[in-house]
Amino acid sequence: MNNSWDTEYKNMWDDRYKETEFVYGKEPNLFFKEWIQKYAPQTLLMPADGEGRNGVFAAQLGWTVTSFDLSIEGKIKALELAKDKQTSINYIVCDFEQLHFDDLSFDAIGLVYAHFAAEKKSIFHNKLSGILKTGGLIILEAFSKKHIHLNSINPKVGGPKDIAMLYSKEEILHDFINYEILYLEEEEIDLNEGKFHIGKGSVIRFVAKKK
Repeated sequence: MNNSWDTEYKNMWDDRYKETEFVYGKEPNLFFKEWIQKYAPQTLLMPADGEGRNGVFAAQLGWTVTSFDLSIEGKIKALELAKDKQTSINYIVCDFEQLHFDDLSFDAIGLVYAHFAAEKKSIFHNKLSGILKTGGLIILEAFSKKHIHLNSINPKVGGPKDIAMLYSKEEILHDFINYEILYLEEEEIDLNEGKFHIGKGSVIRFVAKKK
């Protein structure tokens, strides 16, 4: 990923999150909500948490949440939402490559539509695995490669236009090899998350514990 691409990508998200409304809504992703409630609150890392809807929800449950995103505008919205919900999160503004935590720092990681450039995807997943404690939990929902067709029919459903940034079950199994799989499915779902995730989408849903 070159610097000009990085800057353009960051500016895109800043522009999107500058809007007054919460562009993906204030409610958590339904799959994340279902699974995070199954576990006793501990420490949670939320990469690409945007406006904070998922991190803030987990904090309301008692999780100690560290969110990060490359958008300062996302942070502003997330902290506003946390205040409104009478909770708090730690929110870091940085690119994934600038993020540094000690190994085995977190009990859970939530990846909700955290799409990365193809050449960085496996590298970042490996980095996250190092940060996660043994026995720690990964909860992931992201657009599958089949989603590219649904996006072409209905752009309002959102998602990357580059198929290499989308996911397959095979990629997940390759990147998270040392895990006990609790759930792994490719599914078509109806999305209603703000104004940028509206309509039928094809997603990979994955939950696993690090061995």
